Amino acid sequence: MEDSGIIELYFARNEQAIRETDSKYGKLCLHVSNNILCNTEDAEECVNDTYLAVWNKIPPTRPCNFSAFLCKIVRNLSLKKTEYAFAEKRNRNATVSFSELEAVLPDRSIACNTEREELANAISRFLADEKEIARHVFIRRYFFFDSVNEIANRCSFTESKVKNMLYHTRNKLKDYLRKEGLYV
Repeated sequence: MEDSGIIELYFARNEQAIRETDSKYGKLCLHVSNNILCNTEDAEECVNDTYLAVWNKIPPTRPCNFSAFLCKIVRNLSLKKTEYAFAEKRNRNATVSFSELEAVLPDRSIACNTEREELANAISRFLADEKEIARHVFIRRYFFFDSVNEIANRCSFTESKVKNMLYHTRNKLKDYLRKEGLYV
């Protein structure tokens, strides 16, 4: 079923919407959540929580990109679960991904919501101007929390090439954010 049809089912408050969402995007949501949590049971719970969150957000929200909408929700729920449940015992992939970006992004403790939104928009603009493969590798690492090895296998690259691409993209992002006046 097309995304627009699934969204219409949500607007009609038809429970078939959840089954269609699971059928089409269940594996993707589980992959994203499991990359963060490294626990299949917790990941499945987050995916189910995602379906509830989507049910509560649609309507009134009408997402333009349904898969990105789902991934954002499952990712945020998984990160909250990680923060709550594991405190100091966080997933290595997520922790490493965040630490790689620490040198690039401004200190989040000083950023207000408006600045965070501005930062997110700047990162989106930056990525839109990047080559497709560099953008893909960056998103797989820092949004989906794929390991370097997983990205290398997915893209038929060596791990060294992936690390090099990420390093250069992070540095370019840092320079871009400086030019935009968003780097502290």
